[in-house]
Amino acid sequence: MSAFAEAMRERVRAARAALAEARAAGDAYAAAVAEDELEDALRLALAHGVVTDAATDEDDGQGRS
Repeated sequence: MSAFAEAMRERVRAARAALAEARAAGDAYAAAVAEDELEDALRLALAHGVVTDAATDEDDGQGRS
């Protein structure tokens, strides 16, 4: 596994964790920032052919696939 691929996977994991924490805290602003980070991380991973956890990639929490 390349260092880039692992860094992208870690970025996705961190963004998911931040989103979950913000939602649990009821912090709408932090959740919006975390959603943007997650979308950006997933977009970059896809653009570079990095496979992330497909089970959670399909639903971004907004009812979109």
